[in-house]
Amino acid sequence: MAYLPQDFTIAIIFLCLVFPVVYCKFCKYPSVANVPLLPPGPAKFPFVGSILKVPPCGAWLTFSKYRDIYGDLLHFQGLGNNVLVLNSLEAINDLLDKRGNNYSHRPIFTVAGELMGLGQSMPLLPYGEEWRSHRKLAHIALSPSSVKVYHRIQENLAIMLCNDLLRTPNDFFSLVRLTAGRIIVSVTYGLPVGSSEDKYITHAEKTMDVIGKATVPGAFLCDLLPILKHLPKWVSFQQKALEGKAMIEQLVTMPFEHVKAEMSSGDALPSLTCGLLEMEHESISDFEHKVKWTAGAMYGAGAETTYATVLTFMMAMALYPSKQEQAQKEIDNAIGMDRLPTMDDAQDLPYVRSVIKETMRWHPVLPLSIARRTDADDVYNGFFIQKGTIVVPNVYAIASAPSDKYDPRDFIPERFLDPEEVVADPSTWAFGFGRR
Repeated sequence: MAYLPQDFTIAIIFLCLVFPVVYCKFCKYPSVANVPLLPPGPAKFPFVGSILKVPPCGAWLTFSKYRDIYGDLLHFQGLGNNVLVLNSLEAINDLLDKRGNNYSHRPIFTVAGELMGLGQSMPLLPYGEEWRSHRKLAHIALSPSSVKVYHRIQENLAIMLCNDLLRTPNDFFSLVRLTAGRIIVSVTYGLPVGSSEDKYITHAEKTMDVIGKATVPGAFLCDLLPILKHLPKWVSFQQKALEGKAMIEQLVTMPFEHVKAEMSSGDALPSLTCGLLEMEHESISDFEHKVKWTAGAMYGAGAETTYATVLTFMMAMALYPSKQEQAQKEIDNAIGMDRLPTMDDAQDLPYVRSVIKETMRWHPVLPLSIARRTDADDVYNGFFIQKGTIVVPNVYAIASAPSDKYDPRDFIPERFLDPEEVVADPSTWAFGFGRR
């Protein structure tokens, strides 16, 4: 006789206890007679609705297929939860940008946000004054004039990567990941490359893996039924939450304290964190706390996307050698053979810029972006969107939008140079929308 895992058995008991509450919540949707219809979506099962039809892996592919059936809005419902998928750039801009006050909140990740403590970080902070103060610091640190200071660091690390690839080309996965981490810890904290690799990057990579798994919507049953957070600490997801909380706290605290110590001794190298700590901050409450968590958020925002984008570029160059040859020819003609290109050369390399844009479009690193949550009831195109709905921008659907001239599945940088082809610049949608 097979036995259910202990955690699952406990969860079943809790479900039986809370089912009446969930069922009542499920039945509280406004009647069709009084409000517009809910957006279209797959057929619902009794009690559990259609929420279980959201695939745990590769959901963007399924959502994009559903676009042909249901249109730009795709709705899932069940277990007291609503999920709205946005399958077009028009719908995303209309809601996340033009109605930003209602659509700039994050979903409530009970495990990652509350139990692991990630709710203190800008990516998961609720939309409001606290989030705005973190965003203000990030804007100061990442202003066009500020980031120019770090161009030379990035160029030097790119040269190091090229040298490493020449020596051990088969290690390109680990080399690209290491370089992405080096760039972020060097720019964010001013950490010397040699000393930062093992102590900071290795821990950061492990922590980002934990965070990535924990912030997938529905990763834990506790995210769907927050009452489960009251289960005993020996339950496995509670233990994972405690481990994740310790890792996250170390991730944001260890390099931050290093910068403070270096500043006290007068040995601090230029960095985003150092620049923020040197600001006049009398009017900002909990200033150091905000700087610490703002800087900590930059690793996930920078290292992971850089790593994935560079690997996508390498894959594209291997699969489409003619595009690589054309980009190389443009570099040779514009710069010559006596030096390497720098960021100042970008304006003279239109085809290379198009290759970068096509890399971001061809395989977006965040195919479902990061979900939002509505703060109030809303109506869009005649459909009712309830308060508390999880809103998922399907970036992959934008990237794979059909074209009469170019196959969206092919790597074709020329689409961005064609005056007859209207293609949205991926830099405007690949890494987020609206106020977030």
